[in-house]
This record gives sequence, C-alpha cells and structure tokens, in this order.
Amino acid sequence: MRTLLKNARIVTMNRDFDEFSAGWILVEDQFIVALGDGPDPEMAVDETVDVNGDLVMPGMVNTHCHMPMTLFRGLGEDVDDRLFRYILPLEREAVTPDLVRIGARLAALEMILGGVTATADMYYFEQEVGRVLDRAGMRGVVGQTLADFNPPDHNSFDAGFGLVDDLRDEFRDNDRITASIAPHAPYSTGPEIMERVAGYVADNPDVCIQMHLAEMKSEMDWCSKHYKCRPVELADRTGILSPGAIMAHCLEVTPGEISTLAERGITVAHNARSNAKAGRGIAPVEAMRQSGIAVGLASDGAMSGNTLDIFAQMAPASMFAKLLGGSRKPMPAREIVKMATIEGARVLGLNNKTGSLEVGKYADLVRVSLAAPRMMPIYDIYAALVFTANATDVQDVMIDGEWVVRKGEALSLETARVLRDAAQIADTFSLKIRLIDAKGGNVPGV
Repeated sequence: MRTLLKNARIVTMNRDFDEFSAGWILVEDQFIVALGDGPDPEMAVDETVDVNGDLVMPGMVNTHCHMPMTLFRGLGEDVDDRLFRYILPLEREAVTPDLVRIGARLAALEMILGGVTATADMYYFEQEVGRVLDRAGMRGVVGQTLADFNPPDHNSFDAGFGLVDDLRDEFRDNDRITASIAPHAPYSTGPEIMERVAGYVADNPDVCIQMHLAEMKSEMDWCSKHYKCRPVELADRTGILSPGAIMAHCLEVTPGEISTLAERGITVAHNARSNAKAGRGIAPVEAMRQSGIAVGLASDGAMSGNTLDIFAQMAPASMFAKLLGGSRKPMPAREIVKMATIEGARVLGLNNKTGSLEVGKYADLVRVSLAAPRMMPIYDIYAALVFTANATDVQDVMIDGEWVVRKGEALSLETARVLRDAAQIADTFSLKIRLIDAKGGNVPGV
C-alpha cells in the first residue's frame, strides 16, 4: 500500500529541523520511504492526499497519563479535600475492568483527535488500557500501578507484581504496546518495593519503569521524616533510577539531583498545566534538558489537568519557564515542539520508531489546518503551533501507516458509543457523590 501526501508544509523534527514549504511524503505500508520539497515523485500509488498547504508534522507524544481518569474530569474541582472525599472512595468501589475500558476509550478518542499518536499510561487493570490503545491503533507504554493505599485491582504487592507479569506476557510481541511497571511514588510504595521493582526490571529488560517523583512538598516531608533524605536520593539508593525509567513531575529537584538523574539515564515527563493547577510550582525543565535529560510534554490524568490535549500543554510549558527565568528567552517555541514530538518519543524509548518524519521511521503523522484566522500570519511555524494552534485544527492522523482520523472524524473508535458509555458512568458518579456529601464525606466503601 502506497500513500502520497502532497502540497504540504512539512515540519520534520529531524536532527537538522528540516522544513519543506511545499513538500510531499511517500508512505509504503507502515513506513515513510521518501519525502522532499517541490514536485512530488511520479510513481504509481494507491492513494494520493492533497493537503492543500496544511501542515504535516510528526505525531505528538503524551509522556504521562492516567487514561481511565477521564471519567473523573471536572469532579469536585473546588473542593479542597476532593482526593480523600471523592476520588479514593470512588476508585476503591467503582474502578473495575469495565470502567477502565470506558475511560481509556474516551482518553484514546480525545488524544487521537488531537494528534497524539503515542502515550505513556499508568493506572489499574492496565491490560485493559493496553488493549484499548492497541485497538485504537495507538502506540503506548502501559504501566501497571503498584501502591499501598488499597488500590482497586490488588490487595498486596505480590498480587500487583503478578499483574505486571500478566501485562508483560500479553504485550511481549506487540510492536506498538510496551509493558511497564509503575510504582506509584516513593511514599506509596517505600524503599523495599522500589528495590524489588529495580530487580524485576533487571530480570525483565523489556519492561520499563514509570513513577511519580519529587512531585510535592508533602512527599519531601515524608521522605525527610522517615529516611532523613530527599526523594531522588531515596530512589537512587534503591536502584530504581535505571536507564530509561520515566519519572513524572520532578518539581522538587536540586542541581545536584538533576545531575544524578542525568547520570542514571532517567527521562522526565513534564506536566506543566497539571502542576500549575495544583499550585505545586514550576519544574526546572531548562536545567534538566541542559544536563542531557530527555524531557517530554505530558497531560497527567484528566482529573488533574482536565485535558489530554498536548497543544494545551505547549504554551504553559514555555510560559512557565519564561516566568522562572524572568525573560522571554527560555524554552523557545521550537524546543517546545521538539518536546512534544521527537524528545517525547525519546522519553518513551520510541525515538528510533517515531517522533520525527524521516525515511525508515513508522508513518506516524498529523495534518494540521492552518486556515483559521487566528493562525494568520505565520512568521514562525513553531510559535504558531505552541501559542496559537488548537487540537481542533487537527484534520487527519496516521499511525503505523494507517489512517485513524480523517477530516476530523475518528476511524478506529466508535465516537458515539465512547461518549454514551462515559456519560452513563458520570451519571453513576454523580449519584455516589451526593451520597458521600449526605454522609458528611470521607465515607469508606460508599
């Protein structure tokens, strides 16, 4: 199967940041086999797509998500103790494989419609998430969460590791889905479990690590109180900081800790919007990247950041760095787009497959309309993407050489069914919230 995209403004995000003002891309089966500027090649193709001057860019990468938590989006936004009042009781009672499937489908639909072609996820019943991503045609690093706060899918860490085994076995030979082990955080697992995770990954090198690290002040206080150190040091003692491990947030890190993370080969998922919404501060992204750490953009779960739209993460990531630096210079637009594409792919360990438009890579690409009045004029295409473009500008999305979105319509998911199922869950949650409020909140087993 040969597909030719022509009359395209192309941003490749390759090593030289090559751009083509009137370019073309030739896709054969799963792969990009040729691309260039000017007249398109004269050869037999099965499909020709004239993009009429729209932008074609690499598929975007969401480096940290909790996909099923789309079903908690907007719940109890103005309630200070909503985590303990609503979320944890609802998770313990209501999170089932069916709910995880429904929430993950809603997340996958939102992401592909917004040009996200790959994501890293960590939640419960993670096999279901992997299956949803696979059927949606997406790439994913799927992490089975391990935690000590009575999670809905395991009542002991032994059981949790058994779920990781199942996840590993199911997706071992899947080219688009990678199994991951996801200890929730240092304070919710402890050093013994982190050591066990490090040993597990040493024995199963095809399984990567995801974890929240140095995210908030309470984590710092917990670590100081119990172990007389900071979270990065504690994690390093356990061996969990192994090459390629994805650490989410990394807000509370010192220059010395950044050096440690860089030396260990850690990658970082930067959740600018979610961090700000929680009032937790600004991550030192420039310092981390300057040390050699790959940092990708991330949405966090929809309960925390509301949207899984990577366009919505770009401007905050740039603006917060400028606030931190007191200048317009930090985190220029091209670097932000890099974090959303090829650098995000590096965070997930997928940069040899995706993240840039290059011959030999998988055909994961996005067509973005430039027709909206707010997009004009365009002096800098990267600035237009970071500060002006919206997810609704996405017209077509291809993953692995297959169209998953055409003309703004999802092809790999049933939109009406996804939305109907999510609405039914929301009705159930609304009733349970009223019961919690009637009983004064914090009611176990509501």
